[in-house]
Amino acid sequence: MPKPRASAGLEAQWAIVALIVLALVFGVMFVLPIGGADMPVVISLLNAFTGLAASATGFVLDSTVLIVAALLVHRYLGTPLGRLAPAIKDNEIRVEYMGASARHAVHVMYVIAAVLAGVGGALAATTVGHIDPDMAFWTTSGEFIFITILAGTGSVVAPFAGALLYGVIHTTAYDLSPNTWQLSLGAALLLIIVFLPEGLWSLFPQRRWR
Repeated sequence: MPKPRASAGLEAQWAIVALIVLALVFGVMFVLPIGGADMPVVISLLNAFTGLAASATGFVLDSTVLIVAALLVHRYLGTPLGRLAPAIKDNEIRVEYMGASARHAVHVMYVIAAVLAGVGGALAATTVGHIDPDMAFWTTSGEFIFITILAGTGSVVAPFAGALLYGVIHTTAYDLSPNTWQLSLGAALLLIIVFLPEGLWSLFPQRRWR
């Protein structure tokens, strides 16, 4: 019997791994003839190929962890405890009257959020290669809040779409007005709050994503 074909995601990961190996081999073969005669050239080449390999490795690792985390969160939101999240958001007192512990549900959500934040920070440090104190500044938390308000909380996919859209808005605003790009972000945030208080994901029917 023919062996089952591997999934497209697995094939893509193996392709990236092959790219990493080829980049390293090509870098070594390119540097060996130069030897130590011109160290700046050698160092530049090694940095270039190492950066390519590190980026590809980070993409494979981050994508895998990202997919697994999203699936686990989606599974959790389908449990009775996870289904309390929208109810607590609407009316916490009513949840308590129904006999469920809103405090326990919120506590579990905080723990899950802390674990995901820790995993995200570890992946960021691995991919970037260093930790900058600015990463712990309050504006970083503001970016996550902006993404949440922008996309909404209607689905696990919403934060990914919100992060992508935030990057587009941030890049475009900075290119158009480098000194006042924060005003553009603020204007976009106000428009979302006024016209789409549930986020952009509220434009999609809820039943398709549950």
